[in-house]
Amino acid sequence: MRPSPFLRSGGGEEVGKYGKYLGGWGNLGSPPQKGVTTYALSVNAQRPLAGTLHAAIFNTWRRFSHQVLFFAPPMIAGYLIMGWAIERNEYLNSKPGRLEHGEDD
Repeated sequence: MRPSPFLRSGGGEEVGKYGKYLGGWGNLGSPPQKGVTTYALSVNAQRPLAGTLHAAIFNTWRRFSHQVLFFAPPMIAGYLIMGWAIERNEYLNSKPGRLEHGEDD
């Protein structure tokens, strides 16, 4: 089997049975790529948690304010109904409540 044109177009060093060096990974014997701009930021300059506390507070408030009307009225109604039911139960189990409803012991 004869080598492909890619294998035959390697660098100047002789390596392998075809006598051509293919180069390291990312440089397989081709000329370097031009016109590619690479930007980097120092590890010390990165702020992965920048604004996290501020965003957490205001995002929590925004989400709470949009949802409060879905859960607050039922909770308030439940609290008031439970208060009424406890009061009514205490009255019905008291002496005047029993007399009013005709239960004789």
